[in-house]
Amino acid sequence: MPETPWLAPAVGVEPAGLPAASAQGRLLQAVRMLVDPLAAALSLWVLVGWFEGGMTPTWLWVSVLAFALAFPGRARAPWPLHELALGVLAGWLWVVAILLFAGQVTGQLAQLSPRVLLHWLWFAPTLQWAGHLALQRAQPWLARLQGPPLRAVVVGLNPQGQALADRLRAAVHGGITLLGCFDDRSPERAPAACAHPHLGALADVAGYAKRQRVHLVYLSLPMASQPRIRALLEALQDTTASVYFVPDLFVTDLIQGRADTVCGLPVIGVCETPFRGPSGVLKRVSDWVIAGTCLVLLAPLMAALAVAVKCSSPGPVIFCQRRYGLDGQEIIVYKFRSMTVVEDGPTIVQAQRGDARITRLGAFMRRTSLDELPQFINVLQGRMSVVGPRPHAVAHNELYRAQIRSYMVRHKVRPGITGWAQVNGLRGETQSLERMQARVRLDLEYLRRWSLALDLAIIVRTVRLVFRDSAAY
Repeated sequence: MPETPWLAPAVGVEPAGLPAASAQGRLLQAVRMLVDPLAAALSLWVLVGWFEGGMTPTWLWVSVLAFALAFPGRARAPWPLHELALGVLAGWLWVVAILLFAGQVTGQLAQLSPRVLLHWLWFAPTLQWAGHLALQRAQPWLARLQGPPLRAVVVGLNPQGQALADRLRAAVHGGITLLGCFDDRSPERAPAACAHPHLGALADVAGYAKRQRVHLVYLSLPMASQPRIRALLEALQDTTASVYFVPDLFVTDLIQGRADTVCGLPVIGVCETPFRGPSGVLKRVSDWVIAGTCLVLLAPLMAALAVAVKCSSPGPVIFCQRRYGLDGQEIIVYKFRSMTVVEDGPTIVQAQRGDARITRLGAFMRRTSLDELPQFINVLQGRMSVVGPRPHAVAHNELYRAQIRSYMVRHKVRPGITGWAQVNGLRGETQSLERMQARVRLDLEYLRRWSLALDLAIIVRTVRLVFRDSAAY
């Protein structure tokens, strides 16, 4: 069974008025949601008071708008320091972009002090970062303020039940204490990897819940066990425990799995794009800003490369190749021509080290990724993103989609100029099926983990790799 790094939220069937089974704890979750918006507003108040002597109605409205845009803040407390800094910066740049646009459209920007705004650009994210660091230290104290932890049991020792039990036990400040697990198999027949107390069979759950005043019961049972589930639910109606189903989603790779509703009925998303709603808008805006900026700054270099390509060997300056884009639709991708051939047929041989088809200038451009610069035009056209799974030639797609599980899931998002696989050692030729499988695995990991901070980190790592990566040729 493949290991799944993300556990789907349990689907609740709990009576009204009972505590929710949040793995973070309500108080801790609420504080995390407030760190970013409060830091954005309070930092502005401090600066206005320092430079202008007091708050004015205009600045008050700006702070309220900043609070609203930054709310709810993301739960960043467990992140490593560098990822925390990038995440805070990415979220703050989004808020700043909206505020500047609104100020320009309404004409209010000219009325605001440039000195305050400039200092706010660095002071607010610094305060947000410090707030999240302080929250890490304050977690034990906040956990105690939440009151006694909720007592929970997991029913069913299948893979998702064990994973849930492991995470409940690992969430030290989550506000939930795992008492143990129930399963009809005896402790001797239970999975050896399960390190949690075996409390009995399914028939013992209701009695144990009454005796121990269990707050939360997580049912991790196959739907084929419907009669057993029905009997257990009827027995649990004589307790005050909240009951949750844990869907068996370990049968497939989860991509942005989430609970949702369709026409009022609950559904579980198994494979979904991360770029829905505000996330999709954020991704496209960041693509336009980054691609537009790069094209303006790199225009002289691109013009010089175009002349060099034309003079160095016969053939077109721009190589146009068919690739698969969003939703598996064919797109045309631009590159500076780096070979003496422009192959785009049903059979394409990947470039190899010492490939005679690569021109001398082409070798330099491929090693430094300069041949990819025209793809910023593809980004502005909406065909590609700056960061995403790298597009493969159509011939290679048709070859590998039949051999690699979940290969086409990469195309639930726009392909990228650079990607998570490329900055993790899988740039250049894929000499074996195993290497392509590893690339696809990292592409799917990118879809699961996506954030603007991750995109920025990939861009930074790409720039570093350009000058010292020997995998590209």
